[in-house]
Amino acid sequence: MFVFLFTYVFGGQMAGSPQQYLQYALAGIIVQNALFMSMYTAMSLNTDLTKGVFDRLRSLPIARSAPLFGRITADLAKQLWAMLLMIGLGLLLGFRVTGGLAGFLGGILLMLTFAAAVSWTAVLIGMLAGDAEKVQVFAFTLIFPITFTSSAFVQVDTMPGWLQAWVGVNPVTHPSDAFRGLLLGTPAGEPIVWSLVWAAGIAVVFIPPAMRAYRSRG
Repeated sequence: MFVFLFTYVFGGQMAGSPQQYLQYALAGIIVQNALFMSMYTAMSLNTDLTKGVFDRLRSLPIARSAPLFGRITADLAKQLWAMLLMIGLGLLLGFRVTGGLAGFLGGILLMLTFAAAVSWTAVLIGMLAGDAEKVQVFAFTLIFPITFTSSAFVQVDTMPGWLQAWVGVNPVTHPSDAFRGLLLGTPAGEPIVWSLVWAAGIAVVFIPPAMRAYRSRG
C-alpha cells in the first residue's frame, strides 16, 4: 500500500509486470527489513536495560562489553536468517538470482556489513530512549520516509527531478542498488563502494557515542 501511495504522490513508476517488479523490488524490501530489524536491536537493548538484565549479566565474570556485543551478534544472525528466508520466498514467487553464487554471497556479505554498521545507531537509540515504545516511534518516523524516498521500490529515473536529487544521496539507495545489482548480475560497482562508505561513516559516527552511553548506563 505504501509503495502504491508513494508512486501516486511522487510520480514514480514501477516495473511493468509483477515478475519484473519482483526482480526489482525484492532487494529494496530486504534492505528495509534489515533497517527495521536493527531497530529491534534498540528495543531489545532498552528492554534489557530497564528490566535489569544487563545488571545481572555484568555481575558475571565476563567482559563488560560482552552482553552488548553478544546482542549485536545474535541480531546479525537473525538478519542473515531473515534475508535467506525472504530470498527463499522470493524464489517461490518467481524471483531469479541471475548474478550467480558469487553475486548472491557478495550481496549477503554486503548487507550484513551494512546492517552491522546500522546496528550501532540502534545501540545508541536503545541506550538513550526512555522506553521501548519511544524506540518504536523513532524507528517508524525515520525509516519509512528514507526508505520510500529511495530507489528501494521505485525506479529513480521515473521520479520528479527534485526528488531524484535527494534519492541520489539517500543512504538507503546505495545498498538497495548494490544488493539488487549483485543478485541480478547487473553493474553495481559504484553502489557497492558507496554502501561501504556509508557503512564506515555510520560506524565512525555512532560507535563512540554508543559505547559512551553504554558505559554511562552501567
